[in-house]
Amino acid sequence: MTNMSVVSLVLCFLAVSCLTWANYAPDEVTELPGMSFKPNYRQWSGYLKASPGKFLHYWFVTSQRDPLKDPVVLWLNGGPGCSSLDGFLSENGPFHVNDDGATLYENKFSWNGIANVLYLESPAGVGYSYSDDQKYKTDDDQVADDNYLALQSFFAKFPNFTQNEFFIIGESYGGIYAPTLSQRVATGTAKINFKGFAVGNGLSSYALNDQSLIYFGYYHGLFGEQLWTDLNTNCCDKGTCNFFNNSKEACTILLSQAFSIVYDSGLNEYALYMDCEGGVGAKAYERSMSHLFRNYRKHWDTFQLLKVPPVTGQTPPVAVVPPCINSTAQMNWLNRGDVREALHIPDTLPPWDICSDVVGGQYTNIYSTVKDVYLKLLSLGVRALVYNGDTDMACNFLGDKWFVEQLNQKTTTKYQSWISDDQIAGFYEQYGNITLLTVKGAGHMVPQWAPGPALDMFQSFLSNKPY
Repeated sequence: MTNMSVVSLVLCFLAVSCLTWANYAPDEVTELPGMSFKPNYRQWSGYLKASPGKFLHYWFVTSQRDPLKDPVVLWLNGGPGCSSLDGFLSENGPFHVNDDGATLYENKFSWNGIANVLYLESPAGVGYSYSDDQKYKTDDDQVADDNYLALQSFFAKFPNFTQNEFFIIGESYGGIYAPTLSQRVATGTAKINFKGFAVGNGLSSYALNDQSLIYFGYYHGLFGEQLWTDLNTNCCDKGTCNFFNNSKEACTILLSQAFSIVYDSGLNEYALYMDCEGGVGAKAYERSMSHLFRNYRKHWDTFQLLKVPPVTGQTPPVAVVPPCINSTAQMNWLNRGDVREALHIPDTLPPWDICSDVVGGQYTNIYSTVKDVYLKLLSLGVRALVYNGDTDMACNFLGDKWFVEQLNQKTTTKYQSWISDDQIAGFYEQYGNITLLTVKGAGHMVPQWAPGPALDMFQSFLSNKPY
């Protein structure tokens, strides 16, 4: 090969490379207000196409290690109706917002230290995602379909990453989002190098989540002995208890009392041993949004309806904040005009909020359990991780433990501790392609409250190595 041929080949390669990057250059984020440090990664913010007229806002950050070889990971927060930018800015993103709501600081436990991470605001109506017709009634299957279309839109914008290993991770109601989307990716025609999915403190089964919460509450000292005795007397028969959909009136009344202690007494339901932001009185506002975050808690809904009659003419709030959570800093920063401009957000869109009552209030839950979805994915050889911070009461570890055990997969690694920073970080057990893991002392948002162990767990999952 002549020198001229070599030069031509190099120039051709560079031209193709530059052209590929230019495909999504309009979305690239070059500067961010409040950022005083120089990032060693690239980032883009813009819109992905879902079903006709729906546009889902994404924020994509490349790996700080080797972007073209490291995995691509999709992160989904739950709700339903809550923004994945909360995951970015308070959990596992490369930077977080200081309490002043104006400046940013680096997160040394960022998941983009070892992976390219895509944060998607889903469904339409959440955060900066929108629909042209402004109709936001949706359901589990529609969300999965839209997210699948959005993924195809993403890889069309970012063709350099189509060969990278791809993973989906969901938190909370992401326990529904992640596996249902994973099934579409695993069985669909889009060329995506899909390897596995993970669910953190996820809702996997309505029945098991409710059933286990009563045991969690009693054995964590939340219920007195008299209430526990009465629950066993009125909700159990021959050693079998039904704390989920028991039709006995006496049992239902007792369950209402138990759920009231968990959700309405001032406890932080997302992290039992952490204080409730704003104090006990801050819980009162939940009565106007009881269907959101707890649309699967049937006993709790019944109790709330009996206790607090609806106010005639009262309009539900458009934006809400999860109980005991302070998202003021993130909201203030994301709603700055210069931040919106930097993220390429249209001026016509309303202010950003962590959760949307418009979406949550119209949402239809289709899957009471995702057991069959898991079984299908496992049969296809897809790897799965179900992890739980063990102090969460919204989606407690015991319910997810029962869920994984009921999949009836063969045990390949017996229940044992795992280590992070020379300390026991929790416990795990493996059943073939699926791992069940707890994070000691962490609550609902594991990457936020146990960032070091969460990153170690994340790395082990991606690399398919022992925890």
